Amino acid sequence: MESTLGAGIAMAEALQNQLPWLENVWLWVTFLGDPKSLFLFYFPAAYYASRRVGIAVLWISLITEWLNLVFKWLLFGDRPFWWVHESGYYSQAPAQVHQFPASCETGPGSPSGHCMITGAALWPIMTAISSQVATRAHSRWVRVIPSLAYCTFLLAVGLSRVFLLAHFPHQVLAGLITGAALGWLMAPRVPMERELSFYGLTSLALLLGASLIYWTLFTLGLDLSWTETPLPPTPASCFLNWPVQGLEKRRRAVFLARVGNGNLYSIWKPREERHQPQKALPETSLFT
Repeated sequence: MESTLGAGIAMAEALQNQLPWLENVWLWVTFLGDPKSLFLFYFPAAYYASRRVGIAVLWISLITEWLNLVFKWLLFGDRPFWWVHESGYYSQAPAQVHQFPASCETGPGSPSGHCMITGAALWPIMTAISSQVATRAHSRWVRVIPSLAYCTFLLAVGLSRVFLLAHFPHQVLAGLITGAALGWLMAPRVPMERELSFYGLTSLALLLGASLIYWTLFTLGLDLSWTETPLPPTPASCFLNWPVQGLEKRRRAVFLARVGNGNLYSIWKPREERHQPQKALPETSLFT
């Protein structure tokens, strides 16, 4: 296994030293591939264009992030930045790698959350655009542009995570495959018209399920916080990643998204509805 991890460090070293002029590009790509961007940018844009696609993006993001958290607890997986210091593998010949603020991200690393969560959540956007292009274009090459853009973006996200020493290549590959598979499986099965109680109970079940799995593994003697204690040297730019807190924020977002007469954030009117007469918002609606 050490040879596999060493090959991953060598790949990151090559990316950093052979293509240093792409540093800002990789930083932007990893920002755009961050699961937070799904809630800040992709979900609002998708919902504005199509209510169905927007709900699919939000729902798949939540479920996939929960699964990614559980997978990381079960699979563990070292982070490259920490492994270089911990393993002693480079005590004889230190690796010529550079550190970035995201390099010392804590938490288990397998599979990559950027690749898995973003890959799954962008699947309904890709398929929706592909359907629109297919009805308007006759060229086979034009029809595959959305799929190629999807694959190219995810590949760039994976390379950016390796470049930043946030993940090993095999963790990125696992995230890419798992994310695409989950997107393909979940996109046709997104609950669209359900009662508010369904989303509330689902949110509660995800939170309780994650807590139950955590404490079960902790009781069995597994220290799931083993990467959340910074190792020397600890740069000032390091930050601790508490995955349960991130999951809780997304869980609340999905629950609150159903509040207010079943509308998703009334300020984002879907394109197919924005020319219809607007109903008066109740006093308890969000963002009034």
